[in-house]
Amino acid sequence: MAKVELGGERVTTYGNLPELNEKAPHFELTKSDLSVGTLEDFKGKRVILNIFPSIDTGVCATSVRNFNKKASELKNTVVLCISRDLPFAQKRFVNDEGLENVTNLSDFRDRNFGKDYGVEMIDGAFEGLLSRAVLVLDENGRVIHSQQIEKIEDEPDYLAALKTLL
Repeated sequence: MAKVELGGERVTTYGNLPELNEKAPHFELTKSDLSVGTLEDFKGKRVILNIFPSIDTGVCATSVRNFNKKASELKNTVVLCISRDLPFAQKRFVNDEGLENVTNLSDFRDRNFGKDYGVEMIDGAFEGLLSRAVLVLDENGRVIHSQQIEKIEDEPDYLAALKTLL
């Protein structure tokens, strides 16, 4: 279990992020149109998993905007923004912001992603939501970058994540 901080208080996650060079666990998440999106849908592409508690918080929204901007400069790369927000909220945000280079996916249905990736917070004010983390996967679905952000209110290290794709 990882320990992260939210508002000065220690929070525990369900587990730990997948290890470097490990194959990322399979997932089935809900797309904005309520269909199912899986990791296999992105086979052969490099994948940035931008994981966060809620699209309706400032830092989470900023991370989506920043990855959207950076994704337009990357070849054969997709950015998946993953939270437990309802798909309607995710779609509203992307539409309101005019973002075209990210795909929002929700873990609201079966809630397995949070457990399988070790990011579900099991105590604290955001209990049940996903902690802030970034994973980068190569074309074969192997983890080439992993960052569990220690303080939920901090942004991810965009440069470190993107550097693995250059």
